[in-house]
Amino acid sequence: MKAVIPAAGLGSRFLPLTKEQPKEMLPVVDKPAIHWVVEEAIASGATDLLIITGREKRAVEDYFDGSIRWDHYLKANHGNALRQLEELASSADFHFIRQREPRGLGDAILRAEKHVGDEPFLVLLGDTIHVADVPVAKQLWDTFQRLGQPVIAVEHVRPEKISDYGIVQEDGWIDDRTVRVRDLVEKPRPEEAPSDLAISGSYVLTPAIFDAIRRTPEGKKGEVQLTDALRILLHDEPIYGYRFVGRRFDIGTKLDWFRAHVELTLMRGEFREPARDFLRELLREG
Repeated sequence: MKAVIPAAGLGSRFLPLTKEQPKEMLPVVDKPAIHWVVEEAIASGATDLLIITGREKRAVEDYFDGSIRWDHYLKANHGNALRQLEELASSADFHFIRQREPRGLGDAILRAEKHVGDEPFLVLLGDTIHVADVPVAKQLWDTFQRLGQPVIAVEHVRPEKISDYGIVQEDGWIDDRTVRVRDLVEKPRPEEAPSDLAISGSYVLTPAIFDAIRRTPEGKKGEVQLTDALRILLHDEPIYGYRFVGRRFDIGTKLDWFRAHVELTLMRGEFREPARDFLRELLREG
């Protein structure tokens, strides 16, 4: 299984944090955000990972590579942490390619065409973390194996969040979690949205998406949006939405990042009670 992880965005909403550091390398609990994403891809069965980066994102490549400078020190002092990272990095083949300009998610996915070839592939955003008993990417892949058509992860969102997402117009549910997509609308106003079912940033796509991306006009900012390309693809083949089981943590804004950091810290056994004690004390003092 091949997985494509776009990680080429500028991360401008995180400035000055992201002036010299990729957003995907921001820590969430005790590891970078993209580490969580790679873990999900590998746990779902991916053995070939293509990470799409941009300028000043060399830190992403270096993180999953070996380091002579660090190896001796880490093995002597923090061997378990190093072994866990080495095991992750050796569980799949890693490839990297650059998106030369920040021209949107659709254009980033197009960079993967030669690597993917004629195979279906996973797409997992480099700044979206899932927590689930069965990895969300595996849930999508299993659904694709059953239906043989592109599948996108969806979830219900609150009205005030609708304008932050691509929204699905339903064309009938085929079971309690799988919906046939009639249309997709990029970031509509809540009163104009066809539903509250949002595209949550994980996909199983077929190579047909690449031609659809080439046929997609640029938006106002010169970006090619994946949602717009999916609308074009929808004219040629069915697309399904899958309402996944699990929790999604989007670190698209500083506040979202803070929330993810706190909640995921509280989920970790070794941190849970000390973190709760600290938060209780902080609230009492406040």
